[in-house]
Amino acid sequence: MEQRISLVTLGVADVTRARAFYERLGWRGQEVEETVFFQAGGLALVLWGRAKLADDAGVDDPGGGGFGGMTLAQNVRSRAEVDDLIAAAAAAGAEVTRPARETFYGGYAGCFADPDGHVWEIAWNPGFPLGTDGTITVPDFGA
Repeated sequence: MEQRISLVTLGVADVTRARAFYERLGWRGQEVEETVFFQAGGLALVLWGRAKLADDAGVDDPGGGGFGGMTLAQNVRSRAEVDDLIAAAAAAGAEVTRPARETFYGGYAGCFADPDGHVWEIAWNPGFPLGTDGTITVPDFGA
């Protein structure tokens, strides 16, 4: 199996509401058959009805709510960009779950939850510098 992620699909309570939230953050999506696709660098973020996603995955969803055991992260180029994105998310309707602060690894990060409770971390991490196209390269931790 290749070490690659192609799509991240979020099960949402209301596709229209979720799309509007992400578009308030400046993302641009395309809707096909009640599913919204956002190009996100080299992968896609997908919004799909939570019940449909659970059914498609063959799992029971006892009503959702609460932390789903997963976070999404976007690394940025500066501390100021962390602050700007956390503020933009709050203005778009996100709940700031952890205000930006210094991290144990020498960076700076904060978190917010979208209207369906999916948690995003926005981080500046000097150990994971960004390429010009926004990609990160995992460093050699054994070096």
